[in-house]
Amino acid sequence: MIKTTDEGSISEQSQQSSAPEQVLQGEVKGIKKILPFLGPAFIAAVAYIDPGNFATNITAGSKYGYLLLWVIAISNLMALLIQSLSAKLGIATGKNLPELARENYRKGTSIFLWVQSELVIIATDLAEFIGAALGLNLLFGMSMIPAALITAAASFGILELQRRGYRPLEIGIACMVFIVVLAFVVQTIIVQPQWSNAFHGLFVPRLKGVNSILLAAGILGATVMPHAIYLHSSLTQSRIKAKNEEEKRRIFKFEFIDILIAMIIAGVINMLILVVSGTIFYEKGMLVQDLPVAYHKFFTYLGPVAAISFGLALLIAGLSSSSVGTLAGDVVMQGFINKRINLYVRRAITMIPPLLIIISGYDPTKALVLSQVVLSFGISFALVPLILFTSKENIMGTLVNQKWVTALGWIVAALVISLNIFLLFQSLFT
Repeated sequence: MIKTTDEGSISEQSQQSSAPEQVLQGEVKGIKKILPFLGPAFIAAVAYIDPGNFATNITAGSKYGYLLLWVIAISNLMALLIQSLSAKLGIATGKNLPELARENYRKGTSIFLWVQSELVIIATDLAEFIGAALGLNLLFGMSMIPAALITAAASFGILELQRRGYRPLEIGIACMVFIVVLAFVVQTIIVQPQWSNAFHGLFVPRLKGVNSILLAAGILGATVMPHAIYLHSSLTQSRIKAKNEEEKRRIFKFEFIDILIAMIIAGVINMLILVVSGTIFYEKGMLVQDLPVAYHKFFTYLGPVAAISFGLALLIAGLSSSSVGTLAGDVVMQGFINKRINLYVRRAITMIPPLLIIISGYDPTKALVLSQVVLSFGISFALVPLILFTSKENIMGTLVNQKWVTALGWIVAALVISLNIFLLFQSLFT
C-alpha cells in the first residue's frame, strides 16, 4: 500500500478523497464521475510497456510483419481480466494480495512467496534498468556505466513523487506513459504503415511456421507480470474507502474503466512498436532483434526524429517501469512478512545487480532474455492465489467472481503458465 510520509501529503490525500465521496453520493454527473478513480491502472500498466516488450515486438514485426498483431490484442484481453481481478481484490477486502496470502497460508509458505517475488522483481528491474540506460546511451552517445548512474539518479527522482501522495505519482506515471505513446505515434506517422494489412493482422488470427508459434507464445507468455498483480491490489485497497458493499461495487465499476483505458493504451503502444518494425524492417527483409540495432536502423532509414523518438520512448519506459517495480517490492515485503525498509534503500539494493551487469560489459540484450527466464518462475505464485482468493465469497463478499469469470481466469492461468514453462524450457535447453 502506498503511504504518505508528511503532513502536507496527508492533507493532500484527504482533500483528494472528497472527490470520490461526492461521486459515490451522486453529486457529480457526466464524465467528471470517472476522473477521481483514474490512476492506479496506469501505474500497473507500465509493466506491460517495459523494454522487454520493446524487444519482443520489434523482433515480431521485423520477422513477420503485421502477422502477430492479433496476439498482442489477445494478450491485452488477458491482462484486462487479470488486472481487474487484482484491483477488485483490493477494493473488496481492503488488503493486498501478499497480505491475504500471509493471513491464509503458513509462515513458511509466506516466506517462500516473499523470497521468490523479490527475485522476480529484481529480474524485472534488471530489464527495465538496462532499458533506461540503453535509452541514454543511444540518445546521447554516453557509455553504459555513466548512463546507468544517471538512470539510478532519475529513478530516485520519480520515487520522490510517491512521498507527495498517490495523485502526484499517478499523474507523473501517466504523463510518462503518454510520452511513450506520443513517441510511437510520431514514428508511425513517419513510416506510413499499410493500414489495410495491419488491420488484417489484427483481426485475422494466423501463424506462419513453428518459429511464428514460438514468438506468439513469447508475446502471450510475457503478458502477466507478477509484480503488477501484487501492486495493483495494493493501489486499490485503501485509496477510496467504501462504507458498504454497494459502494464497493460502484468503486469497482469506476476502477474497471480505469483499467480498460490503461490496458488499451498499453496495447496500442505495443501494437505501434510492432507496426513500425513491420513496416520498416520486414518490408526491407531485415531481422532485427537488438534494441541498439533497431535504433541505428531507424536513424538510417527514417532519420533522426524517428530514432530519437524510439530512444526517448525506451528511456521513459525503462525509468517508469523500474520505479513501479520498486513500489511493488515494498508491497510484497510488507504483505508477505509484515516488514518494511526505506523505499530509497530498497531502490539502492535493487540497482546493484543491473549495475554489476553493466559494469561487467555483459551483453544487455542477453541480460534482458535472462531476466525473462527468471520472471517465468514467479507467474504461477501470483496468478493462482489471485484466482483462488477472488473466487471465495467469505473473502470477497458481493464482489466474489461469477462462475464464468473464475472459469475464464483458470483458462488464462493455465495458458499463461503452460506457455511460460514451455518458454523456460526453450531458453534453458535449446
